Amino acid sequence: MLWLLFFLLITGMIQGRQAFAFPTAGRVRALQEERSALEAEQAALQKNIRIATSRRVLGDRAEQELGLHFPADSEFVNLRLVPGER
Repeated sequence: MLWLLFFLLITGMIQGRQAFAFPTAGRVRALQEERSALEAEQAALQKNIRIATSRRVLGDRAEQELGLHFPADSEFVNLRLVPGER
């Protein structure tokens, strides 16, 4: 008789643990899906940052908004440092 009570107690504990695990597993699954969605959004935002900071986009904005232009070869001036002058 004592073995039967022990067996019922153990099986009841196992059943309770499994009943508690089902909602937790659902929450873990929902969090994994949310994480996947956030990682996809992060990848899209990083792509937008790379595009927005590209030389072509920044060059176009500098020309349009600030009136700047890319220098021609004749506009470059090379300055030489003389050793000892600082």
